[in-house]
Order: sequence, then C-alpha cells, then structure tokens
Amino acid sequence: INLILLVLVNTSMEVISYKTKNYKSMKKKIKVAILILGLIFPISAKSQDSDFGNWLIYIGNKKLSQKWNLHNEVQYRNYNTIGDLEQLLLRVGLGYTFNESKNNVLLGYGYILSENYLDNNTDKVSVNEHRIFQQFTSKQKIGIVSLNHRYRFEQRFVQSDFKMRLRYFLGLNIPLTKKENNKLYFSAYNEIFLNTEPAVFDRNRLYGGIGYRINKNIRLEAGYMNQFFEKNSSDQINIVTFVNF
Repeated sequence: INLILLVLVNTSMEVISYKTKNYKSMKKKIKVAILILGLIFPISAKSQDSDFGNWLIYIGNKKLSQKWNLHNEVQYRNYNTIGDLEQLLLRVGLGYTFNESKNNVLLGYGYILSENYLDNNTDKVSVNEHRIFQQFTSKQKIGIVSLNHRYRFEQRFVQSDFKMRLRYFLGLNIPLTKKENNKLYFSAYNEIFLNTEPAVFDRNRLYGGIGYRINKNIRLEAGYMNQFFEKNSSDQINIVTFVNF
C-alpha cells in the first residue's frame, strides 16, 4: 500500500510539475511527506490475513454562525461490496472555530451498531456502542499542500463495558488541476488508534484516494483504505460525500 501511495503521488506530481515553477519546488517536499507517513506506520510488516469490504460515508457540516458549527456523519460499512453489514456509525457534534478558522474544538456523540461474525464465520452477533468524544482539529497550508491534524479522545460504552481511546489523524490534500479550476485533487491520510488499557495499540488506518469538488459546498471522494490490527488486517473501498450547509 505504501508503494501504491508513492506511485499515485509521483503520477500526480508529473501532472502538476509542468504547469508552474512553484509546483516543481514542492515536488520533493510532497514525496518526503508521503515517505515519512509510510515509514512511521508500516503496513504488512507481518504476514496478515486481509478481508475486502466497502464503506459508504457521508460527512456533513452545518454552519450555525461565524464561530459555531454542527457536525453530522453517517457511515455504512460492509464486509463485502454491499449488503453484508459490518457496522453502522452515526455521529453528531457541536463545534467552535477560532484562530481565523484554522482551529476547531468539538464535543460529540456517536452511536455504533456492529455486526460481528462468530468463530464459525456464518453467524453474527450484534454489539451496540454509545460514544462520547472530544476533538481538536488544526489546518495547515504548505505550498499547494493542505494538511489537517485531528486529535480525538473517546469514551466508549460498549454493551456493559467502558473503554477509552485516543486517536491521531493526519490528512493531506494536493490539487491536481490549475488553481482557477481547482476541482480534482489527491487525498491521503493516516490515523492511529491507541487504547488507555495495557493493550495500547488498537488499530491503524492508511488511505489514498481521488476527490472531485462539485462546488464550494459539495465534494466526492473515492479511495482505498487499509486497516491493520496487531494480528490481521482488512481492506476497504471508501466512497465519501462531503457536504457543507
């Protein structure tokens, strides 16, 4: 997967480099950033079983005022292409933006219905989770590259158990077209999940995809994500819709 990301970035840089001299100076920096991302969180260091699924994702943001926003999100996750439900995730949150819209703090709630296969791989068991979370996001701009940092702390009520988890998300967007027609872009992110219990490492997600801006409020994105755990991994196609109201 690291190799796939590097190929995608290299291809996108070839498209961009001839358009302006400034893009040439950014080329090495972008490659270095992707290399660091891949080296910090290596994929497939061990032989792992991998399953392939599909996640359909909607992420909405309603601006209530200059400072306040309402986050809303739906994720329909499947073990296969569609129809074999793995997880239904619903999130909502109230956020406050500051520092010239570069930072946002948010308090949110999530409901998660998981359909977990039993050991016989034919029967499922339903698991309900209620989740409270707090997050801080920070935006950066380095040349043509947009960076997004997200720090999230979760309090998870899973059936009769209580768990807490920390998450760190680093995402980047790189335009693939001219500024005056900046619709097509490359997107990538890495997110690591850490438990507060002795088994600290929970999972890691690495994603790469292509996005298209329909207008200033709506964009679509499709990409490939690998999610790996301590002993196994899974692969998903992600189809994402972002909407700002």
